[in-house]
Amino acid sequence: MSEEIQRLNKQAEMYSKDLEAIINEMHRVIIGQEDVLEKLIIALVADGHVLLEGMPGLAKTLMIKTLSDTIESSFKRIQFTPDLLPADITGTRIYNQHTCSFYTKKGPIFASFILADEINRAPPKVQSALLEAMQERQVTISDESHPLERPFLVMATQNPIETQGTYELPEAQIDRFMFKILLDYPTQKQEQDIIRMIAGRGMPMISKIITPSRIIEIQDFNHCIYMDEKISKYITDIVQATRRPEQYGLEVKDFIEYGASPRASIYLALGGKANALLAGRGYVIPEDIKSIAKDVLRHRIILTYEALAEDVTSDRIISSILDKVPVP
Repeated sequence: MSEEIQRLNKQAEMYSKDLEAIINEMHRVIIGQEDVLEKLIIALVADGHVLLEGMPGLAKTLMIKTLSDTIESSFKRIQFTPDLLPADITGTRIYNQHTCSFYTKKGPIFASFILADEINRAPPKVQSALLEAMQERQVTISDESHPLERPFLVMATQNPIETQGTYELPEAQIDRFMFKILLDYPTQKQEQDIIRMIAGRGMPMISKIITPSRIIEIQDFNHCIYMDEKISKYITDIVQATRRPEQYGLEVKDFIEYGASPRASIYLALGGKANALLAGRGYVIPEDIKSIAKDVLRHRIILTYEALAEDVTSDRIISSILDKVPVP
């Protein structure tokens, strides 16, 4: 092993202890959901955004709030409703009668951690107010652009079963989320532990255990994690297989209307590096890519009506792609 890789391994091990401390602190409140908590941390390290989808009562909001509570930074919750306006998120210019001038009143988007609760309950015009913030990390109010502080993470939730009073997220919006994470029910043992905690001693207080500057330091180091060219080709092969499946011997072309965007390749690379960092490694292996592939790709593959009619899911297509694409 080269000296450079050994140096990266030592740094990755040091930073992974900080990240494990965040996860352990979150587990004081969140029972189970180990994989989901790790994916939230990976998204934070990769400087991405997260869309959580699950049935009511699965602690989506609590999970996101708990993550922000472990970091000494600002947090704002935005409850998305049909009557919400874009200015309610970004802010607006207000006229001051005393000074005869306008001033900028910044909206809740100006925080490090944003909870977009039930994001699909607001119309697309309101959802699009997040576009510039999520991609360019700035917000334009009138003719002024205001940069957002780092770290900046939008964590959105949505309920998959209710359709009344909801709006489907625009493709431009959903593509800006690094992960779409699906939450499942807890096991019976986990549910008993939840009852014991809530009905017994109550919710414990979460301690702030890491500073924003430390998170930024980890995010910057994530770009230094070593990724071999073979891994880069593996990533592009996976994404290309969503666009031209027949070239990889996949018989799913009739089920895919549009394949994944270039953001999929970017987030597979950054997420793979973050997964390696969380494991205390300074280099990426194929398993790092496989472990996040479904979360990165499931919301970027647009299915045809035929796929919907035959109950073919994007997760099923991604599994077949991972089985077919050669692993370096």
